[in-house]
Amino acid sequence: MDGIADKIIIPGLTFFSITAIGISILLAKAQRRKALEKRMQEGAWTGPDSKAEKKKTPGLLQFLEKIGNIASHGRASTSLWEELVRAGYYGRNAPAIYTGIKMLLFFIGLACSAMLLVPTQVHITTKLILIFLGGAFLFFVPNIMISVRLKKRHDEISHHLPEAIDLLEICVSSGIGLGMAWNIVADEIQNVSPTLANAMALTNFEIHLGVSRSEAMRNMATRSRVNDLSSLGATLVQTERFGTSVAVALRVFAASMREERYATVEEKAEKMAVKLVIPMVLFIFPAVFIITAGPAVLAIAKMMATQ
Repeated sequence: MDGIADKIIIPGLTFFSITAIGISILLAKAQRRKALEKRMQEGAWTGPDSKAEKKKTPGLLQFLEKIGNIASHGRASTSLWEELVRAGYYGRNAPAIYTGIKMLLFFIGLACSAMLLVPTQVHITTKLILIFLGGAFLFFVPNIMISVRLKKRHDEISHHLPEAIDLLEICVSSGIGLGMAWNIVADEIQNVSPTLANAMALTNFEIHLGVSRSEAMRNMATRSRVNDLSSLGATLVQTERFGTSVAVALRVFAASMREERYATVEEKAEKMAVKLVIPMVLFIFPAVFIITAGPAVLAIAKMMATQ
């Protein structure tokens, strides 16, 4: 029985686990590509044929959407909507597909765990607990992927925001209005940081719909969880309210952001010496001690043995 488990069950479990993780990654990429294609086709002609094409959805995504609707009864929580929007999934069916992926991975985990544990001689209660834990492990894989994506988007926006503000300041200084300058910067930074460009385009879209600039900037900061965007929105609102120069305010704000970044880097560099103490004590010092004191210890041991 152990030989069968080693030759069949364990490789099968490994195959299904890798397949499940690969499917989840491919679905995430497909969802992102679908959102980009939808945004690119917003200005295109929308006749009957184009509407029919937009309604077409891949069969696997339809299947996952149905599973998600059944599991959530067709309702998605506000927190799930906000988390998916911050991760860049703006589709109406994103919560249902996300829930469907989680349920599919849960059942795959149950099946794989059952294949591995049923032939063993473990108590039935322990088997059921381990099978459930195997399903729960894959069930939370999408949560980990969303968290990683949120962190990546946050770091990307924080990294490229000073350059975007510099471009915005140059456009405003040349006499272009703030709204038009915002659109120009969003288009120019698309190749460098698509995440920041999409966030700026969505903010501009909200402003065109009638939302005030301060509220649109606040929504952008909420979606991206970048505090500098809140400060930028407050700066732009104050310049409009008091009639000060927008270019000067943007120049000062970009300089303060860079100074803050340099201070953060210096702080991390200062902490690095303290963090290196533990690996040096555990790995480097023992090796150095063995190399330096090892020959002397061996020589003393030989002398003691001869006496």
